Amino acid sequence: QRAAALDTWLAGLLATGLRETGAGRETGVEHQTPIGPDGTGRTTVNGVALIAVGGLGRRQCAPCGDLDLVLVHAGVPGMDELAAALWYPIWDARLGLDHSVRTIPEALSVAHDDVKVALGLLDARHLAGDREISAQLIAAAADQWRRTAVRALPALREVTTSRWQAHGELAFLLEGDLKEAAGGLRDVGLLRAIAFAGISDTLRPAVRAAHVRLLDTRDALHESVGRRVDRLLAQERSAVAALLGLDDGDTLLRRVAGDARTVSHALDDAWRAADRLRSGRRRGADGRPLRRPVARDVVEQDGELVLARTAIGARPDPSLSLRVAAAAASARLPIARATCEWLAAYCPPLPTPWPPAARAALVTLLGAGPGLVTTWETCDRYGLVDGWLPEWPRMRSLPQHNPVHRYTLDRHLVQAAAEATGYAREVDRPDLLLLGAFLHDVGKGLGGDHSIVGAPIAARIAARIGLPPAEITLIEKLVRLHLLLPEVATRRDLSDPVTIAGVAEAVQDTTTLSLLHALARADAHATGPAAWSDWKARLIAELVRRVHTRLDTGVLPDPPVPDPALVAGPLPAVHLDGDRVAVAAADRKGLLAAVAGCLALHRLEVLAADATMVEETALVEFLVQPRYGTPPDPIALAADLRRAVTGDISVTQRLRGRALAARGSGAAPRVVWHREAATDAVVLELRAADAGGLLYRVTSALDEAGAQVRAARISTLGGDVVDAFYLVGAWPDDSERNRVEAAVLAAAG
Repeated sequence: QRAAALDTWLAGLLATGLRETGAGRETGVEHQTPIGPDGTGRTTVNGVALIAVGGLGRRQCAPCGDLDLVLVHAGVPGMDELAAALWYPIWDARLGLDHSVRTIPEALSVAHDDVKVALGLLDARHLAGDREISAQLIAAAADQWRRTAVRALPALREVTTSRWQAHGELAFLLEGDLKEAAGGLRDVGLLRAIAFAGISDTLRPAVRAAHVRLLDTRDALHESVGRRVDRLLAQERSAVAALLGLDDGDTLLRRVAGDARTVSHALDDAWRAADRLRSGRRRGADGRPLRRPVARDVVEQDGELVLARTAIGARPDPSLSLRVAAAAASARLPIARATCEWLAAYCPPLPTPWPPAARAALVTLLGAGPGLVTTWETCDRYGLVDGWLPEWPRMRSLPQHNPVHRYTLDRHLVQAAAEATGYAREVDRPDLLLLGAFLHDVGKGLGGDHSIVGAPIAARIAARIGLPPAEITLIEKLVRLHLLLPEVATRRDLSDPVTIAGVAEAVQDTTTLSLLHALARADAHATGPAAWSDWKARLIAELVRRVHTRLDTGVLPDPPVPDPALVAGPLPAVHLDGDRVAVAAADRKGLLAAVAGCLALHRLEVLAADATMVEETALVEFLVQPRYGTPPDPIALAADLRRAVTGDISVTQRLRGRALAARGSGAAPRVVWHREAATDAVVLELRAADAGGLLYRVTSALDEAGAQVRAARISTLGGDVVDAFYLVGAWPDDSERNRVEAAVLAAAG
């Protein structure tokens, strides 16, 4: 309906422009053409035509979309005036417009040199004017594309890859661009162009259905926002979901992710088909395609894996699909589409427990490293994974709303297994590491602590796979404890014997410890860049070393001793060494807060803090990193630190002004007390929104409340923090704890 209305309006504009400008009149011949509001009109339009491309050309007009128009002519005079008569009313109507005025040779020449223009002309549709000239251009552009597509596709692929790098993968973005991101509407246009060239059957029913749903989503987004926008922002999801009749924003995200993955997978197939056509099929002396054995029942043909003829003729065993997937991932070769379809149709279901061949194939598949992700995605697109793991549909495309995560839940699990291969040689049981990494988050989306909820689910899967009881127990333990090391390392004092003893008691043996260490690193790398850093790696490695000593010898390692050089010489003393800042002063009270505030003033993010007494000197040591990537001037930082710890009022005013201006937002902060987490202190854990100066405000509040902080651990999770403060003493009195808690919440709120 939108396209029909625009067709009528634009035809009227052309008729008016032709009458007012007289373009083409001198050589014109009378034509009967639908140019008026009543659908017909009589005018001389020889050699002039208005053509729609893009969404209007396909009759897929978004509510707030742009118009892509080409004014084609046969070299007739007066085209500049006619173009102005057309374009200005469109702009006056506040419609976006992409326009050009060309002869047929000019249009074909531009399309030959610019692959984007060539793709646009494939959607060309006559709107008004001389039908003959429109038909000539449309036919010539289609013929030119068919003749040149194979040569043009490498350049198109390069442009497409650059676009993907700029916009990311729609399937895994919480706020993706429905048009430009990988798997979006722009990629459907590529599939249509490849199909138009006869290279591959890309527009299969699943792709067409995904395309329609993506168009519906974009239409609903335009209707909801009231303007042209292609990026599905978080605040728009609920309204868009309601317009589409979906339950909620998460349901919408899952549908978009599934459709984007369908489009992306089809495009991968299409690129491979183009590569085969360009390079030619390899054939033997007898003229038959060359086939190379890769694994049992699997051969390579034309760069893809297909089933051996004996496998197709015989009754397939249930492990065949897994063995094909393992071979594909190990060889880093795609599985042919026809092979995937045959496996989905004819491979029998796996029994419970799995046969050894299936179990071995799964471990091989998970251990394939870089080849795992693409192979798993292919198997998932054809429904093979659902036959292996009945739990998979619940996890497929499940969004993870923590901004630290870059993938949906299912892709995160597969990516974690791929990352775990990098640590396989460090552990005694690499097979259990791969399975543990693959299953570590299976409890997400079910409510509650996903580690606790997921442990029995992982155990059931391990039992179905056919692991013996002892290994099932270990898999369950890995899933239940997979967050133990990173949480303790970043939130607890590693020099405290209680910390080390608690982790050793939970882990119980060095084999499990090494598996958890490898799993923590694989999980972080699969989560995203923000989930891992050098300081976190050092903390976890230090925790593992200390716990290993306790498990191996039964002895707790000695806590680190402060460097005497830090407190030698005149006070106050400031020591800057890379990511470490140490300040020594005579008066301990308020020292931690003063240094924390000064670091915030210089845009340094605190990761850990320790306060100790060396004889009569107070020493605070901080682990820091630049909040915005640029380190501060060390001379200015040292000068401000010296002034701050001596109570310089000017520095204090700057600290308070900057800190108060940088308060966070979001849910209300929360305090959790841990009474038995330290030897000589209780741990006050603050969970709040991240903000510059937060540590300064909280430590100042603790000072004013009379609480002595001997250590602090700062853990940032996306836009939130979990800050742990070790308050010296037993703090048995509820009223005193309530008073301190209120002060901390007021400072963080």
